[in-house]
Amino acid sequence: MTAALFIEQLMNGLQLGIMLFLMSAGLTLVFGIMNMINLMHGTFYMAGAFVAATLVKLSGSFVLGLIGGVVGAAALGAVVELGLLRKFYSRSHLDQVLVTFGLVLVFGDLFRMVWGPMALPMQTPAFLSGFVRIFPGVNYPAYRLVIIAVGLLTAAALYVLVAKTRAGMWVRAGASDRDTAQALGVNVQALFSAVFAFGAALAGLAGLMTGPVTAVQVGMGEPVLILALVVTVIGGIGSVQGALFGALLIGIVDTFGRVLFPASISSMMIFILMAGILAFRPAGLVRVHG
Repeated sequence: MTAALFIEQLMNGLQLGIMLFLMSAGLTLVFGIMNMINLMHGTFYMAGAFVAATLVKLSGSFVLGLIGGVVGAAALGAVVELGLLRKFYSRSHLDQVLVTFGLVLVFGDLFRMVWGPMALPMQTPAFLSGFVRIFPGVNYPAYRLVIIAVGLLTAAALYVLVAKTRAGMWVRAGASDRDTAQALGVNVQALFSAVFAFGAALAGLAGLMTGPVTAVQVGMGEPVLILALVVTVIGGIGSVQGALFGALLIGIVDTFGRVLFPASISSMMIFILMAGILAFRPAGLVRVHG
């Protein structure tokens, strides 16, 4: 492998890792704080992409599509949480898996009815359609660099929000001991609803940012959800920092695995990696104390 190809694949792995982080950050918050297994997270990813692609097509504005995709995914998350899923917080994980899997099937058919079975095109913004020279002999798509930048800025903002703000203190308190937090005046139910909608917004952001890179189509969230679940387990359930580390690790391993190994081997590498990490660190890379 040449140096130029190595750098290009490293950047591709970083871009994939950032996208997985945007997916898994919301997933790990919902799982770690609310003890809720949400298989519908991939639907929010798909919703953000479809809403954004539709708005970009109608208005020609990628910024409007970005805003609409994030708001649309958050609104869908809020409606589903308020209307149904909050009743399952105290239920078993099996019940949570069954109801969220059922919602995946329902919304998959609804999306197919609204947008049809064919992929929906989403163009890269004209001002980001070129290439940027990042190293001598290595030109990298400007839009993929923007994905990386957005993900890193989101990671920094999440760290500040969770670790440095009063809202983050409430989140950590609710995760550690929800009964005590509620006794101290924290509206835990409203907090959970806000966290769920916020996680859906992050998934929608991941979906719409990758829309111009991959096809916007029904079912696009399921493969990404599997990787996001692996990231959540590897990083440490409830840890945003662990989600970032795990996502970058998975993104790089998956990208280089597809280049260096046959498909039969590369498709197993992330699961082998997960098994190896959990054998030595059962709680994941970053253990959340509570």
